[in-house]
Amino acid sequence: MKSLSEMTVLITGGSRGIGAAIAKRFSEIGINIVIHYLNSHESANEIARTCISNGSKTITIAADLKSNQQIERMKEKLDYHGMQPDILVNNAGVSHYGLLTDVNESDWDDVINVNLKGMFLSTKAFLPNMINQKFGRIINISSIWGISGASYEVLYSTTKGGMNAFTKSLAKELAPSNITVNAVAPGAVETDMLDNLNDEDKTILQNEIPAGRFAQPDEIASLVYFLALPESSYITGQIISPNGGWLT
Repeated sequence: MKSLSEMTVLITGGSRGIGAAIAKRFSEIGINIVIHYLNSHESANEIARTCISNGSKTITIAADLKSNQQIERMKEKLDYHGMQPDILVNNAGVSHYGLLTDVNESDWDDVINVNLKGMFLSTKAFLPNMINQKFGRIINISSIWGISGASYEVLYSTTKGGMNAFTKSLAKELAPSNITVNAVAPGAVETDMLDNLNDEDKTILQNEIPAGRFAQPDEIASLVYFLALPESSYITGQIISPNGGWLT
């Protein structure tokens, strides 16, 4: 088996927030890094420059994860560069806030397609190489709301609950191939996904969390990094929720 520093990690939605923190964390060991993005070209390049300065071979790649054709093109590019992912972090996702009665069919399709279909298509595209080499790590970035559900976030919670079920099922399917599949389901994290809250709402939310604060993206990244390590090989099918004691 290759050493961790010789492997390649693909992070979908890696240009900002949790995804960017994950890329930076992996770059500390000099692993090959692929930063996927959709529209945030300059942000992706900025993160890539940081990873390169840390000693990692890093490339950025744009693709609409709702399109199987674009994912296949992404795979072809990575094959060309010799950067088939040994570790896949399905981080790309969109949030949705509002009453279910206000959700239209277009909203439903868009969030489902990004958060669930995108994860499915990406995993299916890069799984054969992991099976062939009898090693792989698939880490899905879920949410606390995929475990408990959230009022005003029925659509988002549904996608993250689906992600958790996908994780548990696929883990059983791939365990004989020495491939682990886990989900990290954070509580409130200090990213732009909290931008829909005003300062008062953020204070109220923080007061509900026993730790008394939001998580920082690098704290989530450290957990993702641990799940990618060879020594985490007996951890699979788990939904791990770093949430400051908010949900126990």
